Amino acid sequence: MANLKRIFSGQSSGDLNENLVPDMGFIDNVERQTLAMRQAILAHPFVTGVGNGTLPVEKFKYYVLQDYAYLVEYSRALALASAMAHRLDDMSWFAGLLDETLNVEMALHRSFCEGFGISAADLEATIAAPSNLAYTSFLLKTAHQGSFGELVASLLPCQWGYWEIGNHLMQKGLPQNAPLYAQWIEMYTSQEFADLADHIRAMADQIGAEAGPSELAAMSQAYETSVRLEHGFWDMAYGLERWKV
Repeated sequence: MANLKRIFSGQSSGDLNENLVPDMGFIDNVERQTLAMRQAILAHPFVTGVGNGTLPVEKFKYYVLQDYAYLVEYSRALALASAMAHRLDDMSWFAGLLDETLNVEMALHRSFCEGFGISAADLEATIAAPSNLAYTSFLLKTAHQGSFGELVASLLPCQWGYWEIGNHLMQKGLPQNAPLYAQWIEMYTSQEFADLADHIRAMADQIGAEAGPSELAAMSQAYETSVRLEHGFWDMAYGLERWKV
């Protein structure tokens, strides 16, 4: 699989370039198929507002509350991925990511939220919004009813997508007027996060290389659905989505 820096070398800070990487496998195919969706995420007003520091703080506070609720259910999907893995190294990797998410990332999330006046109690009391619930329900349904390859494909748009967003915004320059937004961008462009994103991307590509036509189709559908749900998550946060009743 191509190295992260090679994929994005020479890329402008604007749109993704569908001609940058040759069509060589599962990842290249699904990323080309979802190019317009991924560009829509990069152009979403929530994402651009974080990048230039103009996003109203109440929208970001709502996002981090919902993201915490997402991480709880996402962790369940990681646990199931570890149990479903065919290879011991994949099982170990997902177990490590689960530990990192539960015991490091969520602790950092709580610490980060303190800067916005959000307490740990506020985070724990968060009720998942409809779009959040739809996303995590899809991941868990895939874990229970789909194959390991489908689950990996469904998890990829979150892991890789955040790096893609962070890289896109970092190239534009950190918002000097919004240090907490700048910190968020730096978090998702760290080498540690890039390595995690690169690993699951390579894993999905390897599984795809060994999969038959029906498995490839199911993996592609799972990936595409998660990309749509990622976009819906940003819509949810920007619109402060609530339950109607």
